[in-house]
Amino acid sequence: MFKWDSVFQWSRRASDTRPPPIVSARDQLLESLIAHEQIEVLYQPQIEPGTGRIVGAEALARCAVTPSAEALFARAAAAGLDERLSRLVQRKALRNAAAWEGPLKGLNLSVNLLPEDLAREGYDQWLLGEIDTAGLDPGRLTVEITESALLVNQPAVAVRLANLRDSGIAIAIDDFGTGYASLAYLTTLPIDMIKIDRGLITEIVGRERDRIVVKAMIRLARELDLQVAVEGVESTPQLALLAEWGCDLYQGFLGAGALSQEELWRFVAAAQVQAA
Repeated sequence: MFKWDSVFQWSRRASDTRPPPIVSARDQLLESLIAHEQIEVLYQPQIEPGTGRIVGAEALARCAVTPSAEALFARAAAAGLDERLSRLVQRKALRNAAAWEGPLKGLNLSVNLLPEDLAREGYDQWLLGEIDTAGLDPGRLTVEITESALLVNQPAVAVRLANLRDSGIAIAIDDFGTGYASLAYLTTLPIDMIKIDRGLITEIVGRERDRIVVKAMIRLARELDLQVAVEGVESTPQLALLAEWGCDLYQGFLGAGALSQEELWRFVAAAQVQAA
């Protein structure tokens, strides 16, 4: 005589031993690249507009199988690999920067955090542990978060950011002005810098409305005692305006694109010779 609990026990045992879902060849390739740490980390210089001094670099992930970091992380998210990818890139960047010597010695490092990173309990402790293992001075590190990260469990995010900041790490809002989060976070969260998105400065030379918006953002940051970085600077007239308005740092092809460590070493060394 059948008993329904026997059927249930059999089905549960069968489900416990069923094989994992088949992963596509594309995802298997990406998983293999992550497992073997074959994701490259490049660095885009962060430069003072007024002096031309290179004070830091933003770590950017690159992989031969995708055209951009955005595409790489989108693919990783679709495969459930985004956490592993994010932690790999952060770990490699921290350890590389800790070992920088010569022209790169003391250069600041910026790393990007996913909204999912900050949403994970214990992430701040993991990052602090990686910094300690790498031997990097936390005062050389800035973590960049997007406005969308602030929409996920803001109280918990605020606690994790405060913990990082208390350890000496600077906090920057990336792609500032393109998200939907309230400006209230500028006063309620532990933030040190805003990074104005490249899309907002493309037409600041030719369009008055664009100039008004960007200039107002910089003025707001100044009144809140925040630093300002601008991404996507591609022309001298753009840079001249940003320097006039009080921008602290810029990134973009006017300075340099994403560079390997060797290219970054040569770029900073050349800039130091030119400034001497």
